[in-house]
Amino acid sequence: MSRPPRKESILELAKLMDATVHVKCLGGREIEGTLKGYDELVNLVLEDCEEYLRDPEDHEKITDKKRKLGLVVVRGTQVSLVSPQEGVEEIANPFLVAEEEEEVLG
Repeated sequence: MSRPPRKESILELAKLMDATVHVKCLGGREIEGTLKGYDELVNLVLEDCEEYLRDPEDHEKITDKKRKLGLVVVRGTQVSLVSPQEGVEEIANPFLVAEEEEEVLG
């Protein structure tokens, strides 16, 4: 019996091997580390990993403070975003501007 063709992953994590990546997890945790391995289920192995800490006053807000975690395995079921750290910059949310304009006009 022949096997169905293997699906290609939409993530091209091979390009990010040994690079620093930023990972957002379900539940809001954000971590950063060097990608050392992964599998087809997007389980990740991160070396020299650090977690961004939350603001004690507002648990929805992430601060610039970090804590060292070391070598970490992140289950693929918890991963919502993997992005390279190099070349990433934060931009203003265009939807917030539209909402503010609606409030003024409304």
